[in-house]
Amino acid sequence: MNRSLKIYVYPHKKNDPFAAVFLPVTPEPTGNYASESFFKRSLFRSHFFTEDPSEADLFYLPFSITALRNDRRVGVGGIKKFVRDYVADIRHRYPYWNRTAGADHFYVVCHSVGRTAMEKAIDVKLNAIQAVCSSSYFVPGYIPHKDAPIPQIWPRKGRPPIRSPSKRKTLAFYAGAMNSPVRKSLVETWEHDGEISVHRSRLKTPYSEALMSSKFCVHAKGFEVNTARAADAIYYGCVPVIVADYYELPFSDILNWSSFSAVLPAADIPKMKKVLGEMAATNEYLEMHRNVIKVQRHFTWHNSPLDYDAFHLVVYQLWLRRSAVKVLFE
Repeated sequence: MNRSLKIYVYPHKKNDPFAAVFLPVTPEPTGNYASESFFKRSLFRSHFFTEDPSEADLFYLPFSITALRNDRRVGVGGIKKFVRDYVADIRHRYPYWNRTAGADHFYVVCHSVGRTAMEKAIDVKLNAIQAVCSSSYFVPGYIPHKDAPIPQIWPRKGRPPIRSPSKRKTLAFYAGAMNSPVRKSLVETWEHDGEISVHRSRLKTPYSEALMSSKFCVHAKGFEVNTARAADAIYYGCVPVIVADYYELPFSDILNWSSFSAVLPAADIPKMKKVLGEMAATNEYLEMHRNVIKVQRHFTWHNSPLDYDAFHLVVYQLWLRRSAVKVLFE
């Protein structure tokens, strides 16, 4: 893959009225949905990018759902029509979509609005590869095996800090808004516990210190199955605890999540202390912590992509799905 894969990006000029939607952002991406912008930025700086569609294995639809959401000309209410019209234009102006009904095309989106953005472009939803952060089996719009789950990563400067397991005194930590039954159950069950630290809102004290002081850090489903908490935990060397039913975890067809995280059904929240306590009392936790350190590079974006970083794993997932396209259409 690394030597042969080529990706064609449908071109747009800097003077395009929607240049901010289609072209890579100039400042370094930040915030909760930065994965979407980092992928586009990295692709243009990588050897996978090609301006020659005849050598392309995949075709990238470069619209940014986050940018469309923030554009007053479009907004949340206009995204579905914008995407429908854009794909219709691509289909009319270029021959590549029609060759495979769009099955070798893909787009990348991290905002949850993207889950419904294709409702007026059904062929995109059914045929194109959707590389998305909101990768839930339970909701319409996401098709496992065709679509690719990617991580929601809040970018941080510098190398991950180091703190040994012996200095992590809190068994498990969670803080966040109470915007789902899962989170309410988690906090109501454990808010008065001495070993598990849970909070009904964001901390007023440094979030990083809470993550670095804990053995396990809980990623609990909110409005969507995905949040940046799993990647936050990994960055700070804390073993993620995934409490989000029907969540297809990022890079799950590449990484063995059971080796560096604990995945608990929401129904097992009352058992969480027992389960995590047993792990912490054995070498199982120490092995998981070592593996968290190993996978940190896979959950990191760079201004210019580096081997095995988040960009390369997303591309590898796309490559795996391109293999299925070849079987179907060639």
